[in-house]
Amino acid sequence: MEGRLPAHLEAGAIMRLAESEGGFATVLAKGERDAGTILIVTLCRGRDGILFERMPQLDGSRKFLAVKREGIDNNQEFAEYLARRRRQDSDMWLIEVDIADRERFVARIAELS
Repeated sequence: MEGRLPAHLEAGAIMRLAESEGGFATVLAKGERDAGTILIVTLCRGRDGILFERMPQLDGSRKFLAVKREGIDNNQEFAEYLARRRRQDSDMWLIEVDIADRERFVARIAELS
């Protein structure tokens, strides 16, 4: 946990980055102020959500990876998955970002870490 940015500050930085890149971000669920897990749902023009979650890597780093994708045939399943995750982890932050280039945005978050 040493050296980790408090969750509320990281969430704010993610939102400011989205806005600086021409996107829009909002907090769908606030978690634990200092140590909550952060999940990011990215959209492009309000559609096709991709859920990114920070996952531990073999080298000890933690990288945001796409863990769930919303499609035409599973948009209800996607919403239910997000609701279930929130019920399982009340400390979790859920941030929604609508931005044109999602992969670039997530890569920029990694640069800031």
